[in-house]
Amino acid sequence: LCFAGDARVRGQTGVLAERRGSYPFIDFRLLNNTTLSGEIGTKKKVKRLLSFQRYFHASRLLRGIVPQASLYLLDEDYLGQARHMLSKVGMWDFDIFLFDRLTNGNSLVTLLCHLFNVHGLIHHFQLDMVTLHRFLVMVQEDYHSQNPYHNAVHAADVTQAMHCYLREPKLASFLTPSDIMLGLLAAAAHDVDHPGVNQPFLIKTKHHLASLYQNVSVLENHHWRSTIGMLRESRLLAHLPKEVTQDIEQQLGSLILATDINRQNEFLIRLKSHLDNQDLRLEDAQDRHFMLQIALKCADICNPCRLWDLSKQWSERVCEEFYRQGDLEQKFELEISPLCNQQKDTIPSIQIGFMTYIVEPLFERWAQFTGDTPLSENMLNHLRRNKAKWRSLLHKQHSSNRSSDRSGQVTGNQEQTLNEEETP
Repeated sequence: LCFAGDARVRGQTGVLAERRGSYPFIDFRLLNNTTLSGEIGTKKKVKRLLSFQRYFHASRLLRGIVPQASLYLLDEDYLGQARHMLSKVGMWDFDIFLFDRLTNGNSLVTLLCHLFNVHGLIHHFQLDMVTLHRFLVMVQEDYHSQNPYHNAVHAADVTQAMHCYLREPKLASFLTPSDIMLGLLAAAAHDVDHPGVNQPFLIKTKHHLASLYQNVSVLENHHWRSTIGMLRESRLLAHLPKEVTQDIEQQLGSLILATDINRQNEFLIRLKSHLDNQDLRLEDAQDRHFMLQIALKCADICNPCRLWDLSKQWSERVCEEFYRQGDLEQKFELEISPLCNQQKDTIPSIQIGFMTYIVEPLFERWAQFTGDTPLSENMLNHLRRNKAKWRSLLHKQHSSNRSSDRSGQVTGNQEQTLNEEETP
């Protein structure tokens, strides 16, 4: 398939992969030292410093020392509970936080191995199980556990949601094994090596990735290129014909690039047009691919559609990541990005806005596509209930603030009275 909008990152001989481990998370301490010494404006210095933290990880890999997943060191009771959870992996109330604890932090690897087996992908593509496991460990290791939100648990959560969407009757009856593998791989790797800050931060700090991708879908391009690098390094698909692997790489890019929130309206307008005109032909590979893009976009922002206890955890995590960026921007006297000011942007207000303007429009269209299935109705019901809870919490915050203001006013009047009484 050819996607004209992605041509800027394609070469004539296929996708240019990024070397694994070459672009790190941002170490705030190193950045702080650099800034204090007046070096932050130097592109070369920033590149060196922001690459330092992942250098050691990369060098271990070059020496062949690959971190091994410790799943098999777990107590048998934990393994039994994890296996029991996997038997219900298609349920929407799946608790990815519990699953991650039961697998000793290996939720992404364990989940993907299971789903590749469930969907028959290992047999269909004649994949080597050891190579698959090695590739998945590489992906999981290249997420940053220091990130409160953009980490491997988020990737596992998105993958589990994608699995649920791939089973929706309207879509499932048309999907090929290639479609399913692409959907799961894109979900698992869609945020790999995320630095914990957003695109505007990378642009205003003159990060080399922003220059490389000309300030367009900077993170998404990096996630894609990093994924291609790991696929090639692991040789997971090396036994397939070259034209097949090149097509897989291109389609993975198109899927991951679709998760750029700046392209939200573009996809919504196109989806609305298809639904209104009833011209989606899922027998057509291009239309199936478009719906896989929509499914991945839904999976990526489905947190508000989960059970309240799960949704609330994700909301707190993403806001903590926003606030960390805001603190960093304030520290270096940069303009604080929208939603990143902890003093002004509260979690309830952020979530209500996110649900209203981003999540609801997309999931209402998704429900229209699926035909109001039990899953779609369940998600929309959770979304409405969660939004009402955030509104209630926001109202309580406002009431508390008003009470504090009144209390401060009374205290001030009392002090004035006391001062007047003490004045001779």
